[in-house]
Amino acid sequence: MNFTAPESLIFWTTIIFILFFILLRKFAWKPILGAVKGREDSINEALSSAETARREMQNLTAENERILQEARLERDSLLKEAREMREKMIADSKADAQAEGARMIEQAKTAILAEKNAAMAELKLQVSSLSLSIAEKVLKDELSNKEAQTKLIENMLGDVKLN
Repeated sequence: MNFTAPESLIFWTTIIFILFFILLRKFAWKPILGAVKGREDSINEALSSAETARREMQNLTAENERILQEARLERDSLLKEAREMREKMIADSKADAQAEGARMIEQAKTAILAEKNAAMAELKLQVSSLSLSIAEKVLKDELSNKEAQTKLIENMLGDVKLN
């Protein structure tokens, strides 16, 4: 057998290939397949955990959106309540101010009336005092002589009518 002939080269190449394939299968195939299987498993695990993380992210995003919506609603509610309180306080303050103004006006009217009555009483007192003083002076002048006294008494008796 000639080792350099093309037929024998094909034969020996085939035998070497089969031996190489058997050796690879016995020693390298299982570790290579194990490594490929491990890589495939790790890729699948990474994909599933990425999918889980994506779902969690969507859930968190939805939860955040819901929380934001609730916070906006609560903020709007608080702002509305604050506006209502402010308007109520303003209305109460206006009502209190009007009531206080009316009370002050009423007090002023009462004080003015009291001052007016006091002034009228003082005026009446002064007028009566002045009238008495004038009447006293007139009567002193009129009654200083006897003739005038008699005439005054006669006039008064004439004015008085007996029933």
